[in-house]
Amino acid sequence: MAITAQMVKELRESTGAGMMDAKKALTEVNGDMDAAVDWLRTKGLAKAAKKSGRVAAEGLVGVAVAGGKGVAVEVNSETDFVAKNEEFQSMVSSIANAALSASDLDALKVTEVDGATVDEKVTAAIAKIGENMTLRRMVSVTGDSVVSYVHNAAAEGMGKIGVLVGLKGADSGIGKQIAMHIAATSPASLSEADLDPALVEREKAVLTEQARESGKPDAVIEKMIVGRMAKFFEEVTLLGQKFVINPDVTVAQAAKDAGVEITGFARVAVGEGIEKEKEDFAAEVAKTRGA
Repeated sequence: MAITAQMVKELRESTGAGMMDAKKALTEVNGDMDAAVDWLRTKGLAKAAKKSGRVAAEGLVGVAVAGGKGVAVEVNSETDFVAKNEEFQSMVSSIANAALSASDLDALKVTEVDGATVDEKVTAAIAKIGENMTLRRMVSVTGDSVVSYVHNAAAEGMGKIGVLVGLKGADSGIGKQIAMHIAATSPASLSEADLDPALVEREKAVLTEQARESGKPDAVIEKMIVGRMAKFFEEVTLLGQKFVINPDVTVAQAAKDAGVEITGFARVAVGEGIEKEKEDFAAEVAKTRGA
């Protein structure tokens, strides 16, 4: 596979590796971007393993909570100008509240709001505002109590990042603190048991190769892997992470001290995994004016 300058640039931006190292990594793995990141990490040439998905699309995440259920919906727009539009924000709010009675995204799209389905409301907004929009995601969390938090709020109950936390037991204020923690750290799962097995195996493979390059005996390497995987689980699972409010305890311990148990969570950020076509500011302004 031909290695292009764009591929090298993308790998450099995602790992912080040098140009020649990035090119060599891509050549070694025949252009596979994920494998190239792992190759660089194995060689100690990547400054950090960053997520491959880029957050580039605009829009808002709306949240709503009622009766032990919390929902978060992502509604995308082409530009941030539309995300600041009061009509768009009103639509996002109505969709989030409608989601409280919907079982999933498909059900939400046909839920009626003010005499029209959610899908019809989005279509009408596209025609009126003149910009493409999509209802992309809906997630829900349940519990004895559910707490929501919006980071970078654009209006009440909506912003760039929406977080939901489900708790067993009565919330005494710890829920919002945990939600803020989730917004900041973006954990991959609640616990080790919930982690994607493919993610675990990939990390273990990288750590194993790193350990082997040390030249130490297999028995020592095996112990190194156990310790490093334990550190990995601590870093990526919510219950294992150090609580940002009090780093002396884990999130699990902080919840226990507050008399609750975390039963689930969701973190939705606008545009996760969507790569938006780049255009200059003038073009973006012209688009909003219909030029």
